[in-house]
Amino acid sequence: MQFQRGLVAEANLHSLYLMFNAKDGFEREIRQHLACFQALINQFAEDYSESELSAFVAVGATYWDQLFPDNRPAELCDFPQMGKDNRKAPHTPYDLFVHIRSDRTDVNHLVGTHVCELLGDAVHLQEQVKGFRYLDGRDLTGFVDGTENPHGAHRRKVALVDAAQDQTFAGGSYVHIQRYRHAMEQWNELPTKVQENIIGRTKTDNIEYSSEKKMAFSHVKRTGLKDPQGNSIEILRQSMPYGTMKIQGLFFISVCHSPKPFELMLRSMIEGDEQGQHDKLLEYTKAETGAAFFAPSVDFLRQYL
Repeated sequence: MQFQRGLVAEANLHSLYLMFNAKDGFEREIRQHLACFQALINQFAEDYSESELSAFVAVGATYWDQLFPDNRPAELCDFPQMGKDNRKAPHTPYDLFVHIRSDRTDVNHLVGTHVCELLGDAVHLQEQVKGFRYLDGRDLTGFVDGTENPHGAHRRKVALVDAAQDQTFAGGSYVHIQRYRHAMEQWNELPTKVQENIIGRTKTDNIEYSSEKKMAFSHVKRTGLKDPQGNSIEILRQSMPYGTMKIQGLFFISVCHSPKPFELMLRSMIEGDEQGQHDKLLEYTKAETGAAFFAPSVDFLRQYL
């Protein structure tokens, strides 16, 4: 089963995120357009090979049954909207999510333009966000982002649905997005040691705190979860910073073989543990959007040509 390469691609310098809502009555046209999506990306990837272009398209959980009424991924469900006190994870559904990434912002723009032309009048472009690599792969908070990401062949195991899980949708992936907005002024007022305690890592050299020094409210503690057998619960993060001089944050993307790991991590961050220890980082960043998607395999999409 051929998967969309962009799901497991390594980091790039620039990204472009396009969120669409579909017009009713255009389902047949959209299915045909999505069937052509990977061929379009492959052509640009060949024409601009030095840019290391990759991309994927994902279909919203709330739109899936309208677009593909005959088959539904086994675990596909709406974004797990939740909140406690002043910590919230809103649900802002989109019908389609297109993720474009390369080492050239002009190539991303060119590809995004052609994707919009491909989808044409069948959709409305609701939001677009440009992401970028910041320094040596850091979030705008100054800490390295995605340190715990799986590497090598393990990326595919974490990110892609296995045939034993769901034969029809093998090679696909459950995708969750959140656009976080950072309170940079308040964050930058904190001493470095306080920031490190909140993250659970050192800032300059990116060394994770030992277990005995890790605060229960630290981001690393709240997202570093284990299953009942003691195995790490993992997602593949494809996040990148975004922003202007006034608005700055992180466009968070989770790619996984199941939606459950993301939901468990989000719940741990917002609701906390049995003692009520939540992720203290959420006092300095706020999720303004949240949506769930499924990115089918290339083979699944091509059957609608």
